[in-house]
Amino acid sequence: QVQLVESGGGLVQAGDSLRLSCAASGRSFSGYSMGWFRQAPGKERKFVVAIGWSGLSTIYADSVKGRFTISRDNAKNMVYLQMISLIPEDTAVYYCAAALGLSRLVGAFNSWGQGTQVTVSS
Repeated sequence: QVQLVESGGGLVQAGDSLRLSCAASGRSFSGYSMGWFRQAPGKERKFVVAIGWSGLSTIYADSVKGRFTISRDNAKNMVYLQMISLIPEDTAVYYCAAALGLSRLVGAFNSWGQGTQVTVSS
């Protein structure tokens, strides 16, 4: 397993941009697919985006396509989530997670960070 720590969350206004970072520790980071999920208060955790081990394959939730971009730097053990044109509905705790294969399913991910809060005001 890898250990994950997210950062970069904050309070922004609608239309603003934000970049989340996820730092991973562990020797096998480059072998994992990585994903971002989010959870709003009182709601279930939902898939946002995932990226394969090489960075060549990505999958996005329809709600963020065209606005969010995931990337990774295997040399630095980092994953990033660039978010633009943020809307209040994007408000949630964002979690970084690792899986052995590319998936959008919560159950496929076996390592999770502690989460970082993103709040978008209207």
